[in-house]
Order: sequence, then C-alpha cells, then structure tokens
Amino acid sequence: MCLIALAWKAHAEFDLVLAGNRDEFHDRPAAPLAFDAASGIAGGTDLQAGGRWLGISARGRFAAVTNVRRGVPETPRPRSRGALVEDFLRGALASPGHLDALGQQAADYARFNLLVTDGETMGYAGNADGWTATRVAPGLHTLSNAELDTPWPKTRRLREALREALVDLGDAPSQLMCDALFATLQWRQPAPDTELPDTGIGLERERALSPPFVSLGVYGTRCSSLVFRRRDGRWWFFEQRYDSDGKVAGRSLLHGDRSGLLGSL
Repeated sequence: MCLIALAWKAHAEFDLVLAGNRDEFHDRPAAPLAFDAASGIAGGTDLQAGGRWLGISARGRFAAVTNVRRGVPETPRPRSRGALVEDFLRGALASPGHLDALGQQAADYARFNLLVTDGETMGYAGNADGWTATRVAPGLHTLSNAELDTPWPKTRRLREALREALVDLGDAPSQLMCDALFATLQWRQPAPDTELPDTGIGLERERALSPPFVSLGVYGTRCSSLVFRRRDGRWWFFEQRYDSDGKVAGRSLLHGDRSGLLGSL
C-alpha cells in the first residue's frame, strides 16, 4: 500500500474501517482480491516476490505495509516487504509480541511501515530510521510513505473522507458510502507546491505523487481497497483495480465472518 486512512475502534459497530491505495509498477504481476479457505486469509497477492500488501483473516487479524519514500536508493535486502503482512496473518502471536520478535529481523527488509492488529490491539512499526514499534490508539489514523499520521495533502484528504463516511455507517457499508470513498481514492489533482513534502525526489516527482491516485503510465495506483470489520467478526472487503491508463479494470467484493467466507462478487 502507499496510502491508508483507517478508523481503529472509532465506531460503535465497527472496530476497523480502512480505505487505501496500492501504487506499484503496472508490469509487476499480482493476483486480485481472493479468499484462501485453508488459511482463512483475504487479500491480493504479489506474484513476483510473494506476500501481500494488505490482508485480513477470519480469525480477526489484519496487516498492511507501505514503503518509505527517500531520495537515497537502498541496497537490496533478502526479504520482500510483502512477507511482513503474510507472516502476521498466518501467525499466532498478539500484535505486541509479533512486533517484538520482528524487531530482531527488521534489517532484512527494505524501508517499511507496518500496521498489524490481532483484533484486540493495533501496532505500528517501521525500520526507516532504526527500529520503532508502538501501539496505535483508538481513533482515525493515516499512513503513506512517511511515518504514521504524517499530514501529507493526500492523507489529509482521505482522512476527512473517512471521517464523513463514519457518520453514515450503520450496521453494514452502503453502496453510496463506498462510492464516495472510492471517488476520494481516485482524486488526481496534484497538491499545491506550498503543501508538498520534501522527500528527496525533486519537485516534479513530488507533484506527481501528491494526489491520492497516481497515474504515471508504467507506474501508478493499481488498486483501491475498502475494509470494514464489525465488532461481532463480520467483515467486508472491496477491491477496485485499474489499468495503466488509470481506468477501472475490475472489481471484487468478499463478505465473511469468523467462520470464513459468506459470499463474493
């Protein structure tokens, strides 16, 4: 993922609500949103290095990863960031214990931000400036290619859209609500230069990456995701995919509970 807004234990019925975009090279192979009955995990799959950028499990576990934007290239690392999500979803340790153990191997991965929850607590971790791990407080949070809750223009826009959506969220996500969130995730107007961060990649590149939806031909937003998990364990996972021209290329919906998948479209 490259853009996330989430509400953690900030709604009476839902303990987790998330809206996010995955930006990646369009020629990198990936499988669309699917449910693996053997593991009880729902999410897309990176077919080049394995692993996932975002996923939930029927057991109540959730994880998402972003990279960290810096102008300085990294040396190759032995493990893919997608393994961070997959390992947590398949694991059994509570969020704090999992992050404690991960800290010993954090240098095996390129720069990352990681969000994980076992259903009870949510943790955030990163390795860009040395290992850091902390508990995420209930409320609205954002994550892109900097530290948690860094107020970039795209994160502020998506946070406000999520805040508005929560007002109208009843006991299930509505089509109108999902359409509004997807519309924000597809916003393509660059931010004003005065609001751009300086991540070491130059002004032109900062402009191109500043809106929620990125469209640079060979690279850009590959999919948008919406995740809703109710406190009773019922969950909805929506995915909308895009081609290299930025046009919608496919949609998927999974609906399940603690027993597994209840339906799909």
